[in-house]
Amino acid sequence: MSFVLNRFFLILVFVYSLALTANANSFESLLQLPRRQWRSTRPRSERVLHVGNFGAKGNGFTDDTKAFEEAWKAACSSKAKTRILVPENYTSLVRPIDLSGPCKARLTLQISGTIIAPDDPDAWEGLNRRKWLYFHGLSRLTVEGGGTVNGMGQEWWRRSCKHNHSNALTFHKCKNMRLENINVIDSQQMHIAFTSCRRVTISGLKVIAPSRSPNTDGIHISVSRGIVIDNTTVSTGDDCVSIVKNSSQISISNFVCGPGHGISIGSLGKSKSWEEVKDIVVDTASISDTENGVRIKTWQGGSGLVSKIIFRNIEMNNVSNPIIIDQYYCDSRKPCANQTTAVTIENISFVGVRGTSASKQAIKISCSDTSPCRNILLQDIDLEPLNGDGLTESFCWEAYGSSSGQVYPPPCLSDETNVLEQSVQSGNTSAAYL
Repeated sequence: MSFVLNRFFLILVFVYSLALTANANSFESLLQLPRRQWRSTRPRSERVLHVGNFGAKGNGFTDDTKAFEEAWKAACSSKAKTRILVPENYTSLVRPIDLSGPCKARLTLQISGTIIAPDDPDAWEGLNRRKWLYFHGLSRLTVEGGGTVNGMGQEWWRRSCKHNHSNALTFHKCKNMRLENINVIDSQQMHIAFTSCRRVTISGLKVIAPSRSPNTDGIHISVSRGIVIDNTTVSTGDDCVSIVKNSSQISISNFVCGPGHGISIGSLGKSKSWEEVKDIVVDTASISDTENGVRIKTWQGGSGLVSKIIFRNIEMNNVSNPIIIDQYYCDSRKPCANQTTAVTIENISFVGVRGTSASKQAIKISCSDTSPCRNILLQDIDLEPLNGDGLTESFCWEAYGSSSGQVYPPPCLSDETNVLEQSVQSGNTSAAYL
């Protein structure tokens, strides 16, 4: 009897164990079900399109334009996030090319190698000479990679790019984009141009051209807003940054400029045009060996407004015109006739500008008789003569505002009853322009 009971007990234990195992497997399968479902709904990984797979040779002399066009077409039509790769060992010759949107998903152009332009301007015969790599109608584009874009500008400069010019990288009607860690060198004229763009972040760029290269602006901004430039170096033959018509909410920080013509707002108002630039902050910049430092330039006869501009924490080294506002700008071989109208300039602050001036006139604020500059602030300025020779001085004409802290050379602004509307606080950087 005992033997029978023991055997029966062992059978029960065995059956119970099977039941537990079955339940455990069933429970485990229930746990795995949502895991499998989650995996099936994960976002697709980024596609990588190597330009070599589209026929690019990358040897520096074979025309790779068609390969770039095909790679762009495939990337732009993809519903998955896509990266076009120009690898480190590639030097791709690309003729004028139109890289247009809209694209279906986020797109990255990774330039780890080099893209070069044709060295002969005749390659633009019958084409728009202002365009080489022309991006337009795009959203959520990133251009990065640590490589180089070479505009091959030597022959353009020899022929005078004032009349025959092209931009290296042109972005038109682009928004929510990033341009990071790229070297742009020897552009035919403007290295990087933004027109009608919104919410752009630029960082880690090096923009280089010889100091004698004509009209080679570094970064040109027109009819755009929400542009942030940080940790960038520009060394060219013209303006490091130029900000022109109807642009606003621009932030420039941790910026190195020189040689060149400095950081410029304008020129504005040419040919009696109406133009506006406002809400600009340049905070923490080093400017060396330039024709100008921080500058606002407008033509007589124009109209519009330049307002709410802050230049702060600027180091000058061997700069010919460290602080300059010029409402008599005239880039013409013939003298410009006097006009009775001018672009209004007001609420402009220069704060913490220090270093050396290569000219005696370290501060020049030359404003219109009929539309004087108002609410100009000079605060904590120290612009010493280069090599300690002689003295520096200020020049003002129809310039009204105030000064605070130590200001050298001595300020020449005229007092006015208007209260300075602009509040400048040390450390208060350009807010959320995005």
